[in-house]
Parts: sequence; C-alpha cells; structure tokens
Amino acid sequence: MGKIIGIDLGTTNCCVAVLEGGATQIVPNKEGGRTTPSVVGFTDKGERLVGQMAKRQAVTNAANTVYAVKRLIGRKYDSPEVERARETSAFEIVASENGDARLCVQDRVYSPQEISGIVLQRLKAAAEDFLGESVTEAIVTVPAYFDDTQRQATKDAGKIAGLKIDRIINEPTAAALAYGLGRSESERVIVYDLGGGTFDVSVLEINDGVFEVLSTSGNTSLGGEDFDERIALWMIDEFRNETDIDLRQDRLALQRLKEAAERAKCELSSLTETNINLPFIAADASGPKHFIKTLTRDGFENLVGDLVEQTIEPCQKALWDAKLRGGDIDKVLLVGGQTRSPIIHRTVQEIFGREPSAEINPDEVVAMGAAIQGGVLTNDVKDIVLLDILPLSLGVETRGGLFTKVIDRNSTIPLRNTLTFTTVVDNQSSVEVHILQGEREVAEGNRSLGKFELVGIPPGPRGAAQIELTFEVDASGILSVSAQEKNTGRQQELRVTPSSGLSPDEIERLMLEAADAADTDRQTKTVVGLRNKLESLMRNTRRTLTEFGNLLSSEERQAASGTLQEAEAKTKSDDPDEIRGATAAVEQLGAQLTTLMLNQPSEPNGRSSNQSSESSDT
Repeated sequence: MGKIIGIDLGTTNCCVAVLEGGATQIVPNKEGGRTTPSVVGFTDKGERLVGQMAKRQAVTNAANTVYAVKRLIGRKYDSPEVERARETSAFEIVASENGDARLCVQDRVYSPQEISGIVLQRLKAAAEDFLGESVTEAIVTVPAYFDDTQRQATKDAGKIAGLKIDRIINEPTAAALAYGLGRSESERVIVYDLGGGTFDVSVLEINDGVFEVLSTSGNTSLGGEDFDERIALWMIDEFRNETDIDLRQDRLALQRLKEAAERAKCELSSLTETNINLPFIAADASGPKHFIKTLTRDGFENLVGDLVEQTIEPCQKALWDAKLRGGDIDKVLLVGGQTRSPIIHRTVQEIFGREPSAEINPDEVVAMGAAIQGGVLTNDVKDIVLLDILPLSLGVETRGGLFTKVIDRNSTIPLRNTLTFTTVVDNQSSVEVHILQGEREVAEGNRSLGKFELVGIPPGPRGAAQIELTFEVDASGILSVSAQEKNTGRQQELRVTPSSGLSPDEIERLMLEAADAADTDRQTKTVVGLRNKLESLMRNTRRTLTEFGNLLSSEERQAASGTLQEAEAKTKSDDPDEIRGATAAVEQLGAQLTTLMLNQPSEPNGRSSNQSSESSDT
C-alpha cells in the first residue's frame, strides 16, 4: 500500500501532511509555502492558477478568481449562507437545475466540488513531488458540524481530483490526534477550532491511545472570513461617509478591500494598531480617491465582538452534552488561524477558566492529524483507537410533517440503527421515505438529504405493512439507508432521488476533465521548462558568438545567425518536440564554437591570441 496523505481542505488555506519514518511532515507547495491558499483563478489565456498565484492576480482579475468555496459546498442557492456570499463575492454565484449553488466564471458554470477538486489536484501533485511517487489515497478533514450532504460533496471533490478518500474525519478530532499521539496520560481536552469559514468545538477524552469524542457543537457559517468582512464593511462605510461613493458596486475595489481587511486583521494579532492605505480605490469628477485610515485593535474588537460571542453558546452546549464543567477540562487547544486574535484567547479563557495551550501550530495541526489517521489505516501507527461521533441527528419525515429521529446526535460512529414504520393509507403499495438531518422537531426545519421510494408493498389495510428502515453511518460520518418489508421478508429495492449534489455521470465527466487538465498542466510545465532551457542556451551561445565569431567564415557566421533566429521563433511554440529540436541545433552550434575557442593558442597571460590582438588594437 502506498502513502496515504492527510489534507486539511480549509476555507482560506489548505495544508498537506504525510507520515514519514513515524513522524508527520508538512508537504511544501511548489512556491515553498507550508500552506496553500484555497483560491483558484482563470486567466484570459485559459490558464488555471491555484494557490498563491491565483490569490496574487485576484485584484486585477476579481470576477475570474474564486475563493472560500468550502462555504458553498453542499449548499442550496437560496440558503442564507449563499445569499451572504452573493452580496460580498466579486465572482458570480448562480443556481443549478437542482437548486445547488454554483459558480459562473468566463461563461462556464462550476460546482464547488469541481473547484475544490482543482485545489485537491494541486495538493496531490505537491505530495507526489515531495514523496517521489504516485499518490492515490488521502484522508480529508471537514468541520465537525458538516452534514451528510457536505461530507458527500467533499468525497466527490476528492474523486474529481483523482483521489480515493479513505476516510473523512472531523477537524477538531484530527487536531486532537496530532496533539495526543505518544501521550500516555489521561486527559480531557477541548478543541476550539475557528478557521476561515467554520467554527467547531469538540470535547475529547484521551486515554492511552484511545481518542473518544464526547460531544461536538459548532457553526458552519462562522469563521475568519466574517471577521474580514466586518473590517471591509467598516472601510466601505468610512469611505462612503467621506466621499459619497459606495464601493460595493465595484468588484475590483471589493477585492482590494478584502485583501486589505485580511492583512489588517492579521497585523492586529500582534500590533495595537495598523494603517490601511489603498490609493486610487475610486474616482469621481473631482479626481482619484484614496482610502487612508488607522484601525486600532480596540476598534477591530468592537467590530467583531458579536461574532466572538457567537462561539460561547456552542462551547457551553458541548460541555453540557459531555456532562462536564469548565473545571473538568485539562487542556484547551486552539485550532485555525483566527484563534491568533487576542480577543479569542481572552474569550476562551473566560469560557473554560484556563489559559489555552500554545503547544500546537493552529494552521498545520489538522493536516498532521489527518496524516496520522492515514498511518493508522496503513498500520504505520499502532495502538490508536478513534471513537468519533455524529454531529447532527438523522431521521425521517413522518405523518403531519414531523421529524422522527432514527439516530441521535453525539452517537459514536460507525453505527447502525433500525426503526420500524408502517403505511398510513389502505392498500398503499409504495412509501416515500424522506431522509433528514438536524435537531428541529418539524421536518421542514431540518436539512433534506434525499428521498427514497419503497415500492412493491403488498396491498392491505393501513398499519398492516411493517417497514424496517435501517440507517448506517460509516466512520466518515456518511449515511446509507436500506429498507425491508417484514411481512414478506424480502429486501426491497430503493429508488434514490437525490435532492442535491452531483450525479454519478457528472462526477465521471468532471474526473475525465480534471485528468485532461492535469495532463495539460504537465505539458505546460514541460514546455515552460524547455523554453527556459532554450532561452538560456541561446543567451550563452550569442555571447560566445559575439566574442569568437570572427574565427568563423562569413558563411558559417550567417548559418549560426540563422540557427539562432530559427531557435528564437521556436521559443514561442507550444510543441515540445519543436523546442527540443531547436535546443539540439543551438547545442551543436555552441559545441562548434567551444571547439574553436579551445583550439586557439594562448599567450602567457592566459588570453587567446585573438583576444590579445583585439585588446592591443583597442
């Protein structure tokens, strides 16, 4: 079995880790960074940029640069989360035929899974370069409060990238794995995970290699992106008050504001104030306008105070569900880049009555935990047992639009549970089973996961049929459902009507497109490398020709110039064979010149006689 990499597929940044020699190592990207921005850009030339390069061109190409798609994955277009994203994003968000949120870039519609797949593909390539071998399997982390649809969508993104996702694990659980590996003492640990797009809090008990999640809570619509947005809105209001210009209508300005807000937030983690300077942010009849303001840490904390307070209730709920109090916790681990803010440290200390630990890197620990879980699956890591839980209840819609739970939240997974239902109408031959996830007692208040139609029920009075519905949740927290009519004892076939997500045909098509794109990327990389080699060779050969060209006959000099001119034309070619042919011709010319140079007699000072005579003439 090959290496299984661990991937933290974050809203703002991603990180890849692998287990090597019993130790976890962070995989650097091609720019040398330990994390990769979760940004994908599309250029006018049809090129696809990922990571730092995409982020760098976002200001000048805002409409064709997409980011924070993790907040859209598995979401409906009309959901509140997507509505907020439509108001603040520089790129266009549209609805698909089944109501899912999609992204429109350069007249093509992409699913969030496809964009995530592009990012995963780049991370996969970085891991292969690092390891020197092919990578086909991965452990991918998701927020603990991701529902079944979002988990399925994440697996689909992995398929599109050419990765088999062996396991999906919750981000707080992965962080605890990285922290607790090798520790033998018993500890109760809180993981407070405030990343770019989501917030999770989990209570775990670690005891001699057994990692048991006692409870989890969170908010999949709260994260560092919201903190950035508050600063950006403050900047918009300040600018409008001074100039009467509303920057919300300018996509380019919105992107510049987003980047400035993120930079200011990061600086305020270590500084008490920061200067925000955006020249030429807009213009009117009187000329260009600039934004120059100072934001203090106190001012920032006033802007985001209510966001921080939104993390308090999930923390209290997690403690309550685990039947613990703050004083029962041995350690509080902070995960996610947003936890670097001093206001988060103070809030966590107030909630749990203890200073949070600084033992782990909040940006890398989740990927490291995922890599450890990969090591568990390959038996490279032994004596570790992970007992995770289901974050939200699963059940079905029953008569009157009520929600009947089949599996309660905070149940340890994997697990299987069965409930028996019956018909409500005489001679009913089929039953529609509506699968839901959530905590509301009314069905419409919960998340619809899909509808299954059970057919072939024997005719009879209502209540006679006994339909045994079995819910099975695997270790990744993904649900499968089966049904059996007990009176006949026959297993009934289910016709599944997905309420969202990509169809198998769509996934297959996107997998093929992603593979083609990967081949194109590889060819582009090859062509760029060949061009660079040819251009370097041409520079050296021109220099030698200028210095020793008088040793050639006029016909030879003319032929050499022709060779270099032809090579110059080939540097614009996209055909690697043409570039290789030109390179061989220039190498042959260079060898000829080198032979002439070496055969020149030298004077005692080490110069050739030709050089000496030219020098004396001068």
